[in-house]
Amino acid sequence: MISVLIVPLLTPFAAPGLVRWAAPHLRPALSMWVLTATACVLAGGWLAALGGLLLAGVLTVSALAHLGHLVHPLHVAPAVVAYPVTALALGALSVCAFAVTRSTLRQLGQYRNAHAQLRYAPSAGDLSILDHPEADAYALPGNPGRIVVTSGMLRTLDGSEREALFAHERAHLAGRHHYFLTAADLAARCHPALNGLRDAIGLAVERVADEAAARVVGDRNLTARAIGRAALARNTAATGRPPFAAGASGGPVPQRVKALLKPPTTPQRLAVAAVTLLLAYAAATTAGATAGLVDLHHNVEIAQGEVRDH
Repeated sequence: MISVLIVPLLTPFAAPGLVRWAAPHLRPALSMWVLTATACVLAGGWLAALGGLLLAGVLTVSALAHLGHLVHPLHVAPAVVAYPVTALALGALSVCAFAVTRSTLRQLGQYRNAHAQLRYAPSAGDLSILDHPEADAYALPGNPGRIVVTSGMLRTLDGSEREALFAHERAHLAGRHHYFLTAADLAARCHPALNGLRDAIGLAVERVADEAAARVVGDRNLTARAIGRAALARNTAATGRPPFAAGASGGPVPQRVKALLKPPTTPQRLAVAAVTLLLAYAAATTAGATAGLVDLHHNVEIAQGEVRDH
């Protein structure tokens, strides 16, 4: 059983290389969905495997096995293997829980602060203007969501560039991109090897909004220029933007500008191969975690005397 659960424990380490190859071959919207699903599956498989190893180790202790109504302690591995593995699983789960909780609380605080500072800000439709010298603009989710732009950013861009910037931010709100960014961030908190996947999802989210803005204003060059100027002017620590509040200056801007300055083309065969590889990768993680947990359940039933060991 423990050997089966090694699969979802190891698959996240292959994510950086796999994503570096697959992501460039996918259209932005497809990349955003597939990569986010992959990140969630990898993080879920990692947590499920750690939980299974922890439970298996705990039930090898007689007193704890009795509390679980087991006739005899669980025997899934020699004690010299089971105890260290259990300790490592407990440590890893504790680190994950701490990192996820701390990140969640911090981002909730930043989200509340971001809405609080809009309380007395001038508004027009879905646009809220902060009187701030630093240039920044982002899509703040809520009910309703707001496009937040500073007076510094408004002074940086001309009228047509502002139109492209606002179209970009509206695309973030309409696509509920904060959910993708939040899922990517929480997955990366669970496993450091998923940091690259989080960055790739962030790029995909921005590329989706870039393409939407280019369609709205009807000018890819104008959109590229607006994004480039906004990114050059922005001070990343200026306005307290929550990490999940997407903005036009996020991600690797040179790569985004380069993509906007040429027609969107993706070889169909490579796109199919990339999706297939990512789905197979996620399926292997899911299969390993499921097989391990099913085997653990079967061993628990044997230890409870409910079924015979064949």
